[in-house]
Amino acid sequence: QVQLVESGGGLVQAGDSLRLSCAASGRSFSRYPMAWFRQALGKERAFVAHINWVGSTAYADSVKGRFTISRDNAENTMTLQMNSLKPEDTAVYYCASRYSNDFTTSPSDYAIWGQGTQVTVSS
Repeated sequence: QVQLVESGGGLVQAGDSLRLSCAASGRSFSRYPMAWFRQALGKERAFVAHINWVGSTAYADSVKGRFTISRDNAENTMTLQMNSLKPEDTAVYYCASRYSNDFTTSPSDYAIWGQGTQVTVSS
């Protein structure tokens, strides 16, 4: 069974850092892209960052320069280093993957999702 499991969320203050992790199991994702999305209360799920299988990255404008996505294909894991956190970063963060290497920021294009991890940034 293919599974993604996020960890590392929590409650922090504005300006702090957090590191989210996503562990994949059930198959290797080393040849497929992986991404982070987030969903704030009452809002739609939104793209945060993307990394393809060779390590090329893309970010939402709102997190560019503050967040860094990376992956370890040997360990089948992905991380999101979040620095200079702001209250507007508060959301449930999800990792996702898909069986195509086309770059896309649409949640509907991703077939595999984790259960999410809550990130809360207080002001």
